[in-house]
Amino acid sequence: MAIVKVIEVICDGKSIEDALSNAVREAAKTVKHIKQIDVKFVHGHVEGDRITSYRVNANISFVVEHR
Repeated sequence: MAIVKVIEVICDGKSIEDALSNAVREAAKTVKHIKQIDVKFVHGHVEGDRITSYRVNANISFVVEHR
């Protein structure tokens, strides 16, 4: 059994994958044992009929204790 915590993060990027990678990279600066990221929302910033960047709102799960 493991004790898992979940934090909510919001991060930007040039692509959805970039935004998700940035979210995990930033969370990993203060959180260890990240196991999963679940996307809640994806937003695209539009300028002149083009998507110029993405913002993801996601939950990151990490293990805090193994039993």
